[in-house]
Amino acid sequence: MAPKNQPVSGNDLARFSGPGTFMRLPFSNALQTLDVAILGVPMDIGTSWRSGTRFGPKQVRSESAMIRPYNLQTGAAPFDSLQMADVGDLAINTFSLSDSIRIIAESYDEILNYDAIPVAIGGDHSITLPILRAMAKRHGPVALVHVDAHADVNDEMFGERETHGTVFRRAYEEGLIKADKTYQVGLRGTGYSAEDFTEAAGWGFQQFLAPELWGRDLSALGAEIRRDIGDAPTYISYDIDSLDPAFAPGTGTPEIGGLTTPQAMQFIRALRGVNVTGCDLVEVSPPYDTSGNTALTAANLLFELLCILPGVAYR
Repeated sequence: MAPKNQPVSGNDLARFSGPGTFMRLPFSNALQTLDVAILGVPMDIGTSWRSGTRFGPKQVRSESAMIRPYNLQTGAAPFDSLQMADVGDLAINTFSLSDSIRIIAESYDEILNYDAIPVAIGGDHSITLPILRAMAKRHGPVALVHVDAHADVNDEMFGERETHGTVFRRAYEEGLIKADKTYQVGLRGTGYSAEDFTEAAGWGFQQFLAPELWGRDLSALGAEIRRDIGDAPTYISYDIDSLDPAFAPGTGTPEIGGLTTPQAMQFIRALRGVNVTGCDLVEVSPPYDTSGNTALTAANLLFELLCILPGVAYR
């Protein structure tokens, strides 16, 4: 058996040098050789408030150099188990949201022709709609775990139907997701009407508002969702603004009263055993957090997601 790709060790090469890939993994576009393809979608033309998520993939990759390959807290050894590589950034059209959505969908169609699980670094949340379109073509409607401050079920924003705030209404309307196996975790903030959340609940979405989760260990919630999903193909979409801005201020639409980083880790770890067919982490806007802490948090949550992918061995 060929050896698996490993991140460059900080004991072999200083962390502030080396390749600018996620966790300093090898770069590769040989999708047929990979179990997991990590990619960037550097885009912010779908956002409605603060821009800057086009810089998210680069900053998240930069901060990921700090992460070591073994999860000492859970025993996960993702790089010993699965062949992973960073396949670079999608070449979106920075002047056209509609064209970028087309490019993302077509790129994912190609990636999913192989058996690699795609893991995307955003970019604003509008990237998830074309990803789900490709996922549904490959797997049929998928279960969805959506961690976010916002339900993202607007009908239109400024007359546009495909933006970062309309993703999951479109996904529901187009039959890309299983409504009764869609879980929205961390919702909070203000709205335009009472229906901002309740309409999606009427479709069958299961919603867990942040105030209900304050002070709770989220391991039990994650385990409950895992049992409910069963073996259904599942997509995980993680918006960094699900975290309280005290933990992740570098995002486009921050909302106070959010989840903590320990809760985020508890929740992801409890999803181990879910049939994850793809995932993303979106809405990191580095210009709004010059410390780099938001991107560092995002990089670690991506590592946690890698640790729960199907086939990962635990020591």
